[in-house]
Amino acid sequence: MSDQCGHFDQIHTYKPRTSGCEECLKTGDTWVHLRTCLACGHVGCCDQSKNRHATRHFHETGHAMMRSQERGETWGWCYVDKRMFDPI
Repeated sequence: MSDQCGHFDQIHTYKPRTSGCEECLKTGDTWVHLRTCLACGHVGCCDQSKNRHATRHFHETGHAMMRSQERGETWGWCYVDKRMFDPI
């Protein structure tokens, strides 16, 4: 069994589409931290936020790779393999 995440081929962009959680911005809601999908650039709120839009985006799209959008943080996460990585 490999210790490597097999989803790096899903990474296509590091550029976030918005400066806040896309769904929360539409509804006027708040978030705790932001996560950016590395497949499409969707910005969603973290699992500590009440709406958990980043994880919801993964379940709806199958886009497994995301990274923290917080200043000074470079870590990423694979939802499928439940593994952290450094995309930079």
